Amino acid sequence: MKTTFPDNRYFAICFLLLCGIIHSCAPKNENLPAYLDLPEIKETGQLTVLTLYSSVSYFVYKGEEKGYEYELIKSFAESQNLSLNIKIAENENRLLEMLQAGEGDIVAYNIPVTFPDKEKFIYCGRKITNRQVLIQRANPKDSVLKDVTQLLGKDVWVIDKTKYYNRLKNLNSELGGGIQIKDIEKDTVSVEDLIAMVANGEISYTLCDEDVAKWNKAYYSNINTKLVVSHPQHSSWIVNKDSPQLAKTLNEWFKNNKNTPQYRAILKRYFEMSKMPGEAPAPMLGNGQISPYDEIFKKYALQIDWDWKLLASIAYEESKFTLNRISWAGATGLMGVTQANAQAFGITPEEMELPEPSVRVGVALIKALQRLFSKVEDKDQQIKFILAAYNAGSAQICDAMALAQKYGKNPYLWDDNVVECLKWKQLPEYYNDSVCKCRCFKGKETLNYVCHVIDRWKYYKEQIEKEQ
Repeated sequence: MKTTFPDNRYFAICFLLLCGIIHSCAPKNENLPAYLDLPEIKETGQLTVLTLYSSVSYFVYKGEEKGYEYELIKSFAESQNLSLNIKIAENENRLLEMLQAGEGDIVAYNIPVTFPDKEKFIYCGRKITNRQVLIQRANPKDSVLKDVTQLLGKDVWVIDKTKYYNRLKNLNSELGGGIQIKDIEKDTVSVEDLIAMVANGEISYTLCDEDVAKWNKAYYSNINTKLVVSHPQHSSWIVNKDSPQLAKTLNEWFKNNKNTPQYRAILKRYFEMSKMPGEAPAPMLGNGQISPYDEIFKKYALQIDWDWKLLASIAYEESKFTLNRISWAGATGLMGVTQANAQAFGITPEEMELPEPSVRVGVALIKALQRLFSKVEDKDQQIKFILAAYNAGSAQICDAMALAQKYGKNPYLWDDNVVECLKWKQLPEYYNDSVCKCRCFKGKETLNYVCHVIDRWKYYKEQIEKEQ
């Protein structure tokens, strides 16, 4: 089923599949007004939310919907006894078009406040003052720019026709020219992609909003985000002019909740807790020992016919062998299992802090994924499918397999086949394809996850072989 649902205003049902989320919808009632205010929305029982797929607004992690904006609007909807219908737009301009066309009730994404848009929409809900900042690498030997004048003669990469491109053009004009603006027209590249490219040394500089920079700083510890390149910019969620009660209720909800423990906890998860994956191998303990939990890995690896060192590699990637670790996304324990999956296997949150229950649930999930990908005959290839689904949720990987089948690639071969189709899932022409069941998905983190786990597994095998 497609990600966006033009001209539909209702969902018949919203349900959770194993490691994946799928939505379905019902036909629109033509008697309803084009724009619904809160009383009419409550009659439908559903709030239709427009947003973007990004690190701050909305994304899918381990098969669960996440995002700072998403969690806030979800809390608001729950306070009004409403379910959520999430629609993903390609860019900010498309968000405004969809809202004006009556395809949603609210834009849960920070839209810059402008006088022309004040005539069309009501700014409400989450209101912030943001600034654009320079993203630059800050490894020990890097020279960090501290003034915008130092950008003269430098290459700065931004996406064409965005506020970042416009700001860079204006800044270049203010400085009398000299900034080498490298504008990217590809719709496959996002702001987060450019930030990752800076962190990885592929490009030198890019721009983004301060809140996006803060989120990514928690993910890439080697970037510097301190150089401000714009004046403060006011931005906010928006609703249509015909939805004043919705706007008023949103404003009241934010006023009453912004200082609550729940609100502060959401803020901490997205902007303070580290999101750095465990890239480097854990130090070997000697005598062929990887961790204090090797015997547990060996015991449960027999159930799935896996090398126990592969389980150890997953555990380090998920928790760095820390039993009581809770990730920013709520995954817990040695194997980084979500609360929903732990509950499905009858394991309590307290038990997830113990090594054996955590490994038991992780292996049970892997066993289920082995059944799901049983048609992948090559075991090494099957392992990659399973690792990807363990990280992203099985539904996203099944979508990529369906795309591979449709477009002439091998759906049972990970390398150079399903891998490429998973990358396509961030493009509307693919995630809106009839063969796909899930929304937009940016697979770069999942692809990195598979590589990290496999590379660490190989390292463990080599080190143990040297000791023997």
